[in-house]
Amino acid sequence: MRTVLTILMAAMLGACVTYEEPLPTSPEGWQRRQDGIEQRHRAERERLCRITDKDDPRREELCRGVEGAAQ
Repeated sequence: MRTVLTILMAAMLGACVTYEEPLPTSPEGWQRRQDGIEQRHRAERERLCRITDKDDPRREELCRGVEGAAQ
C-alpha cells in the first residue's frame, strides 16, 4: 500500500512540473527572446483593446499605444 501511495504522489508531483525553455547563451539569443516577449505583449494589448467595449472605463488605458485604436 505504501508503494502505491508513493508512486501516486510521484505521478502527481510530476504533473505539476512545467517546461521552461533554456535561457539564451548569446547576446543575439537574448535579443530574440526580448523581441518575442515584446511581440507577445503587444499582441495581447491589441487583443484586449479589440475586445473591450467602447463604454468600458478601462478602454482608454488598455488601448493606449495600440496602433489603429480609436480612442
